[in-house]
Amino acid sequence: MNTPSIIAGFGPLGTPEMIIIALLVLVLFGAKKLPTFARSLGKSMGEFKKAREEFEHELTSAQDEAQRPTIPAPVVEKRQPVTSSQDA
Repeated sequence: MNTPSIIAGFGPLGTPEMIIIALLVLVLFGAKKLPTFARSLGKSMGEFKKAREEFEHELTSAQDEAQRPTIPAPVVEKRQPVTSSQDA
């Protein structure tokens, strides 16, 4: 028995395979629960996409912050108030 060739024989899913999978899902879940299943799947995919975009935004902002040159703070000199001889 040559197991690796059997595993390597599976290729990308085509239209006939997708139809068979859809029919199996229909039989397993039933026609009444299919819209609920599809809705929850869509919400899950939307949340995943949102989390992925937030993560990518965080990464790019961290990269931008790391690449930004640091500018030293300006040095402010303290000056003594000028007193005139007429004030005394």
